[in-house]
Amino acid sequence: MLHLNNLRLIFATLVFALVSVAFAEGDDPRHERHELMEGVKKAAGPIGKMLKGERDYDADVVMASLETWHEASLKFGDLFPAGSETGMDTEAAPAIWEDREGFDAALAKFRDAVEAAKAAKPMTLEDAKSTVSPVFKTCKGCHDDYRIED
Repeated sequence: MLHLNNLRLIFATLVFALVSVAFAEGDDPRHERHELMEGVKKAAGPIGKMLKGERDYDADVVMASLETWHEASLKFGDLFPAGSETGMDTEAAPAIWEDREGFDAALAKFRDAVEAAKAAKPMTLEDAKSTVSPVFKTCKGCHDDYRIED
C-alpha cells in the first residue's frame, strides 16, 4: 500500500510541475509580447501584399487586421515590465527600458495611426494606401529604435 501511495505522490508532483511550467510560460510577459507581435505580423502580411499589388484588395481583411493591431496597441505597452529585458530570445532592445518615455510615445503613435485608419474605413486600395501606410511607418520607426534585429 505504501508503494502505491508513493507512486501516486510522485505522479501528482510530476503533473503539478508540468502544469506549473506551462502556466508560467503563458504568464511571462516575454512570451505574451512575442505571441502578440506574431499576431500583428500575421495581420500585416495580407495588407502588405495588397499594397504591393500582389493580392486583390479585400476591405474585410484590412478591417480585421486593423482590429488585431488595435487590440495589440492597447496591450503591448504593459508587456515590458522591469525584469523582462533578457531571456527567451527576446528581440526587445535595451532602449525600451532606457528610454521608456520614447518607447511609450512610439506605441502611442502606432495606436493613433491604427485608430485613424480604422476610423477612415479604407474600402478601396487607394484608401488603404493613404490610411494604412502610416501604420506601417510607425511599425518601422519602433522596430528601428526598440528592436534587436536577428
